Amino acid sequence: MKVKKKVVAAGHACLDITPVFPRSGGCRRIGDVLVPGRLIQMEGVSISSGGSVSNTGLAMRLLGAEVCLMAKTGMDEFGKILADIYRKYGAADGIIAVQGERTSYSAVIAVPGADRIFLHDPGCNDTFTFADIDQKKLEDAVLFHFGYPPIMKKMYERGGEELEIMMKYMKEHGIATSMDMAAVDADSEAGRADWEAILERVLPYVDFFVPSVEELCFMLDRPRYESWQKRADGGDPVEFLDPETDVRPLAERCIALGAKMVLIKCGAPGLYYKTADTGQLGALAAITGIDPVNWGAKEGFERSYVPDQVLSGTGAGDTTIAAFLCAMLDGYPLLRCIQLAAAQGASCVASYGALDGICSLEELNTRIERGWAKRDE
Repeated sequence: MKVKKKVVAAGHACLDITPVFPRSGGCRRIGDVLVPGRLIQMEGVSISSGGSVSNTGLAMRLLGAEVCLMAKTGMDEFGKILADIYRKYGAADGIIAVQGERTSYSAVIAVPGADRIFLHDPGCNDTFTFADIDQKKLEDAVLFHFGYPPIMKKMYERGGEELEIMMKYMKEHGIATSMDMAAVDADSEAGRADWEAILERVLPYVDFFVPSVEELCFMLDRPRYESWQKRADGGDPVEFLDPETDVRPLAERCIALGAKMVLIKCGAPGLYYKTADTGQLGALAAITGIDPVNWGAKEGFERSYVPDQVLSGTGAGDTTIAAFLCAMLDGYPLLRCIQLAAAQGASCVASYGALDGICSLEELNTRIERGWAKRDE
């Protein structure tokens, strides 16, 4: 555990409430389970911190990074639960508790064998702005990770102006940046935002862009996204995607818009990555210590590792990112960073809570070296 470089993890925080479905029953589609009038007997509930700040930030902390969390909660019962969780990890100092605002929560419907459904209230995430960033806590930070602007209203209003101001500030002050996205409700105000224009505005200030393939396609190629949904017919679209024809064009577009690296989470199949040319990585290398020759002009698809079991995908993408960023700060070469990210994702889905399955980079590295089986091998 070598990572000691300071990281600020800011943005969306919420409380995740996940009813635990019985493992038996054989239902693999949400529609087979959630039928009006049906009584479903559960086997407990998982209550945990959620959102990018909780999942990625705390995971990086567990992996050895010095992490400062920056987010907002209310002073309601959910906010008290979140505060207790953050205090347990010694990470409550950067959290702002606001009187009269609702703490964000997600009710996570995680049926075994099916993708999740989130019933989400953004709460006071909608009022988070650059003014909520404690600039004193940015001192000595090497990396600023921001998560979930699509479910933070101030971040997509006015064409993403607030998001641009924040990310530009970090770059101007010599801090590397990473940004994660979130699913967008097409019928919401966020769904009507011009996300392609927002990304055109913001990605020049983003070093590591780490969205999911569905989130990204919704933003950059809505007709293609809708065709994926139609083809999946209620199933998981990522199972039908071809990395070369479906994912690579999205990665190329992100690099063209200014991101230095894009890591696209493709669900159970794996991760697609693409980096900018070596000559464009000089400033980033000076901050993070990456080797531009090793990292420059690379792309590929990394298949997932086979998990020991699948209980819930909650937080898998976030902890995947945490492992990638920590491995990068720890000096691992690009390909091993990608492999460690995929390995952490496989570890996460074997537990209900996002942080319950966290393994050290050393543990993951050992399992990879011992021939951890990959999906479709």
